[in-house]
Amino acid sequence: MLSVGIIVFPVRRWYFPHSMNIETKTPHVSIVDDDESVREAIKSLLRSVGLVVDVFASAEEFLRSDRLKNTACLILDVRMPGINGLELQELLAAAHYKIPIIFITANVSDGEARNRALQSGAVDFLSKPFSEETLLKDVYAVTESWR
Repeated sequence: MLSVGIIVFPVRRWYFPHSMNIETKTPHVSIVDDDESVREAIKSLLRSVGLVVDVFASAEEFLRSDRLKNTACLILDVRMPGINGLELQELLAAAHYKIPIIFITANVSDGEARNRALQSGAVDFLSKPFSEETLLKDVYAVTESWR
């Protein structure tokens, strides 16, 4: 179980009709985190509420995937080997992908990264461990147009 309270920031809503499963009208959520246990825990949580979820161990793996154009919400770790989360956010913005991003981090004292992520349009910036309720609230806010 993921648990701890967190400050909730205003949510920016986006609409991406190309980011949903056409047959089920369920949005795709992608998780990018180098920690397999975190990826699997979040995947299980989101699948338990009926969302379509894809997981990636690195930003590079996500960029090479066919999910880049089909992601309605991206849950993204800040610190990873290779391309980190903030760099991926910049790359996506430069390529004009407007994928809503929920950042997650184990480094609670990284205020600079938090400010940078939120100023660049992130939906939220959660410190691990975080509550399931907070994550689901953020994901639902981003994907509510499909419900």
